Amino acid sequence: MPFLKSSRFLLSLVLVLAACAVRAGNGYPLVLVHGFTGWGRDELLGFKYWGGFEDLQERLNRAGHRTYTGVVGPLASNWDRACELYAYLKGGTVDYGQAHAAAHGHARHGRTFPGLYPDWGTADAGGRPRKVHLIGHSQGGQTVRALAALLAQGAPEERAATPATEISPLFQGGKFWVHSVTTLASPHDGTSIAADDSQLPSFARKALLGLAALVGVRPDELPYDFKLEQWGLRREPGESFDAYLSRVERSPIWHSRDISGWDLSPDGAKELNRRFPAQPEVYYFSWATSATVPLWPSRHQVPRPTMLPQLWFAALFIGAYTRDEPDHVRIDASWWENDGLVNTRSMAGPTLDSPDRIVAYGEPPQRGAWNYRGVLAGWDHMDIIGIGTTRDVGDWYLALARSLADLPP
Repeated sequence: MPFLKSSRFLLSLVLVLAACAVRAGNGYPLVLVHGFTGWGRDELLGFKYWGGFEDLQERLNRAGHRTYTGVVGPLASNWDRACELYAYLKGGTVDYGQAHAAAHGHARHGRTFPGLYPDWGTADAGGRPRKVHLIGHSQGGQTVRALAALLAQGAPEERAATPATEISPLFQGGKFWVHSVTTLASPHDGTSIAADDSQLPSFARKALLGLAALVGVRPDELPYDFKLEQWGLRREPGESFDAYLSRVERSPIWHSRDISGWDLSPDGAKELNRRFPAQPEVYYFSWATSATVPLWPSRHQVPRPTMLPQLWFAALFIGAYTRDEPDHVRIDASWWENDGLVNTRSMAGPTLDSPDRIVAYGEPPQRGAWNYRGVLAGWDHMDIIGIGTTRDVGDWYLALARSLADLPP
């Protein structure tokens, strides 16, 4: 009998400890945010940004990790994208801000959304706000950084310019609704591809035509939306994709500083880093990718044979590009290693004019600092989202989801 009592006690202890372990984690959902030239779940004939022919969102959901996919302007600035992501998740009409819209010459309001997660930010049974884990790929990493900072800090210029009854809640600050930010192959310090703003429109064209080839449709039939209504660039009924793309290419938006081209440039990223620092209550994680090797004797970086062919031109450009000009970020040989679109040195976290700390990942991870998970060697820019690769990245995302779910609330 003493043995049975002892066994029951041990079993009870194990169950209690297991329950405590479960409670030590969190049940916050994941939000996936695409990068430059990205697209929504209902575009491109079902070809998913997150997974390609495999649906990573649904694989995560089936495994018990509640997951949503955010949709934002594929060419928009990170400020505009953060405003769009807020409305897309919470619900309501996109408000780009009275002061911001006036400064950049576009409409203040955008599309209206029902909200993927209307309960976001409301109090749970314990009185704590319902939070999310934000996961951004490429420019999406800059976007989720901006959203986390705007929620917590607000925007003083918007509060000064807008009556209290009209201001978006996003700009009021004091909203600690983001539990973690994870960035995948993100250009925190910009990318050499965007160092010269005249290069980016033609690069966008090449990227989208390459995408059409991957999906298997004629470029003129690509079901794709630039989502630039705030600039008056709506696709007209019956307008071919090529005509629509040509109008966007010729638009003066590319000379604005309220567009992706500026934010993705090293100079623009430097400005973004000053504006949106890491928040002390948020966990930050970063992963880097690299798919080039040095070429002897120049040490220029060239693509590995496994790199997606559509990325080779950009990889060769980044792998040899330098710049040393007054009033611009200096780009030297340390920028040459890349994944086909983004310089690997730019992916660990923001360094240009940034107060943020970057630390090697360890257990437990640190809040308010970038917990750098290291370089995925041999992975190009699209491998990490499951496009153009033979890797089963689903298991990688399941491991990532488990690590985020294990963070204390």
